[in-house]
Amino acid sequence: MARRVLDLGCGRCELADYLAHTYEQEVTGVDILDEKFPKRRTKLHGAGKRKCVKNDAGRLGFLKNSSIDAAVSLWALHEMAHPEAVLGEAFRVLRPGGQILIVEFPRNSLAARLWDEDYFAPGQIERMLDDAGFAGVKCRLIERSQILWCNGQKKANAPHKSDV
Repeated sequence: MARRVLDLGCGRCELADYLAHTYEQEVTGVDILDEKFPKRRTKLHGAGKRKCVKNDAGRLGFLKNSSIDAAVSLWALHEMAHPEAVLGEAFRVLRPGGQILIVEFPRNSLAARLWDEDYFAPGQIERMLDDAGFAGVKCRLIERSQILWCNGQKKANAPHKSDV
């Protein structure tokens, strides 16, 4: 099980709280806006810990290379100004064998029509993950094609783009 998790575009840090409390994980939530963060930005949950950081997810200089076990982005990637940079940084901070999960509404979904938002097509996220260096990339539409579920893995000895 992942022990150190990065939540990209964490919003209110609710997922970070849940993972820290329920699964005793060390979760760092990152969001460029902090108005909705809890008053206590760092909170211990038994053996788990939640930390909310106001920062651009495309610039994670405060995290060391290969220091994270898993990264997630739930309904946030489409909001980010430079999603390719975000995925590149996620790749850099993930340990070999670490995984990323992205959940989004897809282009042309009911959500896209209701909220007039510009979401990604499955192939777009697949290409961005491939370009960032992830292996085993898969994107699939679930829940009557209304949710886009994408994942990939950092293979052992996989160089980051800046290392090549």
